[in-house]
Amino acid sequence: MSRIAEVIVLAQDADEVMEPLTRPDDTRPWRGSFSEMRPGGMWGFGWGAEFVQMRPRSGLLKHLESLAWPRPETLQVLIHDEEDDCFGLWMIHDGRLTEIPLPRTRRYWNRPHNEDFPPDPGILRRTDSGPLDRPEEIEGGDRSRPPAW
Repeated sequence: MSRIAEVIVLAQDADEVMEPLTRPDDTRPWRGSFSEMRPGGMWGFGWGAEFVQMRPRSGLLKHLESLAWPRPETLQVLIHDEEDDCFGLWMIHDGRLTEIPLPRTRRYWNRPHNEDFPPDPGILRRTDSGPLDRPEEIEGGDRSRPPAW
């Protein structure tokens, strides 16, 4: 299923950890690669990737949280799915990448898990920008990590 998403990884002192993720690797659970972002050319600590479908990004957060980050307290993963109003923020808490609730936002799920399709990543909506066009919600499921990630 086509659904474009941008992912930005910010982490200090993480060049060695991220370097293998800048090359394609068929052994990873997710498909794709990151590009280093160095706007000033001197002290960048960010990497970005774009995913054009949901299947290739499945397992990305689990893979990122399994890496040996030299300063895990600085790891921030920003994700913007094409249907989101803004980027969502994930940080490591208790050894796991967890979505950090942002003020005036809410994530909605409108599809249950279906074996025929990748898991629904949900939609992150701002609650302060006029009438809220909410998708119909479903009950249940772990809201701390969209399964598609």
